[in-house]
Amino acid sequence: MKFKELDKKLRVFETASDFCVLPEIFIVARIDGRNFTRLTKEILKCQAPFDSQFRDCMVATLKHLMDCGFRTVYGYTQSDEISLLFHRDDQTFGRKLRKLNSILAGEASAFLTLLLNNKAAFDCRISQLPTLDLVVDYFRWRNEDAHRNALNAHCYWTLRNNGATGTTATKKLENLSISQKNELLYQQAGLNFNELPNWQKRGVGIYWESYLKEGINLITGEQTEATRRQLKVALELPMKDNYSEFIRELVYREHTSNPQSSS
Repeated sequence: MKFKELDKKLRVFETASDFCVLPEIFIVARIDGRNFTRLTKEILKCQAPFDSQFRDCMVATLKHLMDCGFRTVYGYTQSDEISLLFHRDDQTFGRKLRKLNSILAGEASAFLTLLLNNKAAFDCRISQLPTLDLVVDYFRWRNEDAHRNALNAHCYWTLRNNGATGTTATKKLENLSISQKNELLYQQAGLNFNELPNWQKRGVGIYWESYLKEGINLITGEQTEATRRQLKVALELPMKDNYSEFIRELVYREHTSNPQSSS
């Protein structure tokens, strides 16, 4: 059997289950670390509950994903997860879910593995969001999840550092209210949760910003200015409704302008 006949016969088994995100639908990818508890605690021995060096590695991985061939609008990371918003008109890989999931997970896994010099693996799932309101709600959800997780993590490690076992610490936190958890931190560790670094409580955002770059016209010798784009890292994200408005304005800006390629 000739190659063309084999290709036509067998290619269908790869593509028969292909699904594509419909036009005019926002794509948000959530890329999650696999077995990162073992990676961070046993192999890398990161500082608990938060490690600024590991944060920087996640930020670097997110920046790579935002600038590796997709048309991206906003990226967000907290703990071992990344959320990535694509421009609504992005057509990379024909918007095929199979390609988006595999390539994003692969890019993140390869990049962080090289960065850490230790094996790191991610999975990926795609949310298809038909409205801007749902995009805002999605990132508000992840932001609030970061806040909840940060409070629990600080309480857990406070109890552990004071002699509690993992099981005992988890059990003690199960029935505590938010105010009781804040009081536990203050009484047992002298910590005011509200005064902790905002990146621990709210995660880190990355978005594109424009700037003017001066140059020389090689033909006329005249000075010129060109608009370029670069990624900006936000360690101090707004909170609650202000964060929702921040996301809304960012998405609106990116979809009503015609930005040039990054450089």
